Amino acid sequence: MNKETATKNLDNVITKVEGARLRISEHHIVKIIGISKYSTSQDIKTLYEAGQRAFGENKVQDLKQKMEELDDLPIEWHFVGTLQKNKINNLIDLNPTLIHSLDSLELAIELNKKLEAKNKKLSALLQINSAYEETKSGVLPEVAVEVYKQILELCPNIVLKGVMSIGAHVEDEKIIKESFKTTKKIYDELVPFGAKYCSMGMSSDFELAITCGSNMIRVGSTLFKEKLLFS
Repeated sequence: MNKETATKNLDNVITKVEGARLRISEHHIVKIIGISKYSTSQDIKTLYEAGQRAFGENKVQDLKQKMEELDDLPIEWHFVGTLQKNKINNLIDLNPTLIHSLDSLELAIELNKKLEAKNKKLSALLQINSAYEETKSGVLPEVAVEVYKQILELCPNIVLKGVMSIGAHVEDEKIIKESFKTTKKIYDELVPFGAKYCSMGMSSDFELAITCGSNMIRVGSTLFKEKLLFS
């Protein structure tokens, strides 16, 4: 991907984000995470030079490789994939800015135990399965607030920064919107407990997610497309 393509892709995403966030409020700020799991380190570097600063990987080994290859750039790295227990120590050593996929109290306790052993802390989001889909990870909405509070109490080495969910995997926009609204309602309940991010929305639905209150989106294909975008 060349610099011209990267700049146009990023400008296109920012324009759409601006349009969506202004429907909420001119004070509503949205953070863009570039999901780079299918992209090369060179493409990440090109997008960085175009102005994108935060990138997310879904495999620990890929995150490690790209962090090493791009060590000269002050990139904000996020881990967005399912965290396997046998990979926890490796991820802790990489010290990502944010883990998006803390999907159970059990995983949180295990992560906290490993963090305590290394005398470290990591920031994370609680993943919520707001669409009630068997193919998705995450705690169910009806127990999300309770689980969040339990992690705060039992896992002092995990710095909870909010919640994350993936919109319903359907064509019906109303159903997708309802899944986002479910997560946003939970987020609102958790703001008094330190929740900062309501991470919802990916390449296909981030505008809808923002209008439902998302303040962090995960965009991959829209940013890393090879063709110039004029729409």
